[in-house]
Amino acid sequence: MDFSYPGAEKRHAPIDNNPKWSESYYFEFYDPKSTVGGLFRIGILENSQISNMWFVLFKDRKLVHNRFCAASPYTSRRMADGVEVANLRITGIEPLKKALVEYSLDQFSISLTFDATAPMVDTIEMTRGKYDKEPAFRHLEGPARVNGTLILRGAKTDIVDGYCVRDISWGVRDWERMVYYTLSWPFFTNGQVAVITQPLFDKGKMGYMRAFYDGKQWLQIREVEDNIELAVDGMAVKSLHYRFRDSNDKLWEYTAKPIFNYLIPIDGFVISMNWMEYRLNDGTVGYGTCEYGFRLPWDESFLPPDRREKPEMNGSGTR
Repeated sequence: MDFSYPGAEKRHAPIDNNPKWSESYYFEFYDPKSTVGGLFRIGILENSQISNMWFVLFKDRKLVHNRFCAASPYTSRRMADGVEVANLRITGIEPLKKALVEYSLDQFSISLTFDATAPMVDTIEMTRGKYDKEPAFRHLEGPARVNGTLILRGAKTDIVDGYCVRDISWGVRDWERMVYYTLSWPFFTNGQVAVITQPLFDKGKMGYMRAFYDGKQWLQIREVEDNIELAVDGMAVKSLHYRFRDSNDKLWEYTAKPIFNYLIPIDGFVISMNWMEYRLNDGTVGYGTCEYGFRLPWDESFLPPDRREKPEMNGSGTR
């Protein structure tokens, strides 16, 4: 499979006149040394001629800054040129390998450099036909290490050893089509990375975007068991336990506990963003997000029976 994706950080012409056609640049990270983490996203809706941005930053498990602009002025610039929306600027330094994220407001600024540790992969193509090209036409994902500085009311914090999984996507993004979705993006300290997204659409069809980086190459994922336990509020993730097989028939298993939670509202749809400390079955630690998104008002009966029962996987060789 070709992992080069030339032009991914440049403008992608819409394939039709759908107003929800979107191009998106997204970064999430956590640095266990400084305890700083967050997410940054710029979305551009070409046909609707608007832009949007998401910004969340926390330290020591406490929120230190947030900003959401759902309908900012349209910009014709893209990441390859340096794109800016509502004070958030994202610049591609080396396509799909190195990027700079900057944000500045009164008494607050942050500058972070993201260096890829593996090629980005199109998780839709890795699933080979099981996904129906929504909520994206292309969805490139990949890990990066993070360093930079945060300045808050004159106090400087160095971010020296952060873990990130980022994505670039373009296509129709229709939140109203989804009933719910789960996402798990652990980046382990041994260099291995799992990217697993599983949505349920309004007509009962499951979708999949998933791949596993074993430290040397991207592999397909199959037979995912994703047991997610929610907190008493029914929104924050209390714990999770994933198991899956890769395309070499190796069984992988990991668990996670929460570091920080933040709710993102999207007009009747809610994303529960959970930064997690992950752990492989062999004890290797990792960091990353777990997302639990759902349409309001949420009712577990929306799930098909096989998703409620979460059947066990059979096999041996758990790592």
